[in-house]
Amino acid sequence: MKSNKFTYKHTVYACFAGYFTQAIVNNFIPLLFLTFHHTYNIPLSKITLLITFNFVLQLTVDMISPTFIDRIGYRASAILAHVFAAAGFLSLMILPELTADPFIGILISVLIYAVGGGLLEVLISPIVEACPSDNKEKAMSLLHSFYCWGQVSVVLLSTLFFHFVGIEHWRFMAFFWALIPIANTILFTQVPILHLIGENEKGLTLKELFCSKMFWVFMILMVASGASELAISQWASTFAELGLGLSKTMGDLAGPMLFAVMMGLIRTFYGHYGDKIKLETFMLLSGILCIIGYLLAALSPNPVLGLVGCAICGLAVAIMWPGTFSMASAAIKNGGTLMFALFALSGDVGCSLGPTIVGRIAGPDGGNLHTGILVGVSYPVVLLVGLGLYHLCKKSKS
Repeated sequence: MKSNKFTYKHTVYACFAGYFTQAIVNNFIPLLFLTFHHTYNIPLSKITLLITFNFVLQLTVDMISPTFIDRIGYRASAILAHVFAAAGFLSLMILPELTADPFIGILISVLIYAVGGGLLEVLISPIVEACPSDNKEKAMSLLHSFYCWGQVSVVLLSTLFFHFVGIEHWRFMAFFWALIPIANTILFTQVPILHLIGENEKGLTLKELFCSKMFWVFMILMVASGASELAISQWASTFAELGLGLSKTMGDLAGPMLFAVMMGLIRTFYGHYGDKIKLETFMLLSGILCIIGYLLAALSPNPVLGLVGCAICGLAVAIMWPGTFSMASAAIKNGGTLMFALFALSGDVGCSLGPTIVGRIAGPDGGNLHTGILVGVSYPVVLLVGLGLYHLCKKSKS
């Protein structure tokens, strides 16, 4: 069911809004942790479990969704993803008051929108990849920039709303953010959608993917990309607070939001000028720049330079995730939804392991944060190793 008024350009726009929705899913509720703590007397140790439940369920959806998506199709899956995302935010407005334990109401809401977030992560990239385009790498980079701009928008607009209107009115903001997946649900009923695998073609099976050396190289690149990105971005706020003595609000604006802006700028830049730049070279230079950023953040005695190092990492990691997707699509034909789902899964594993290892080494409250970040240098190093393996595999095939 689609209108002739809509083209594949509108399909790409709908996918941009899909990644924006994914950013809302992952970044809005952490802004309310202290509010939930004070309003409902929920221990912070319990509230932080919401992040764990969110990402564990998204990982689970990453694993089980490919067969489900291929069975009902991209359109129905995209509509379902946005319905779950919107329903999660709308239920967050009422369930805490309706359940005997407010935490249960919040948790149910998180689980609902986490299903939507997991589906979006698996779906959106292959939908864009399947759209007719002169340069897939440009489209993929621009697509992923909308996650960055979504993250910036959620943090900035929500923070401003809470400051000027009052955080006690947070439900209005939850309703506002729910409007985006609601509108995108309608758009996805109209836009044309192609499948990655043609009608007379068959996608690679799990066994066939596992037997491909190139597939495992890209899995390594995805883990390294996720770890390189999240290990530094998750600690950027701490850098700003401890090093510069900023408040929590200003720390979030100067740390994670600055990181997201830098990442978004590079993805947008490559999305417009990527046809003039060789992707492999850009990935290689990004890996080297990321190492420099990590070393500056870890070894600089000046906290301002440490924050500059975090910003450099934001620039450097920007192309890693979308670049790996584009390289894999070109190198592994007919990988299909299953391949993208496995890449999303491995990227999420990196996103989880990266900051966890840094935090464990840093110790409680980020006490030895510089040492933790220094160990994080290994993540972009692994990425460079993966790029070397990719070059060897590509050379052996030619």
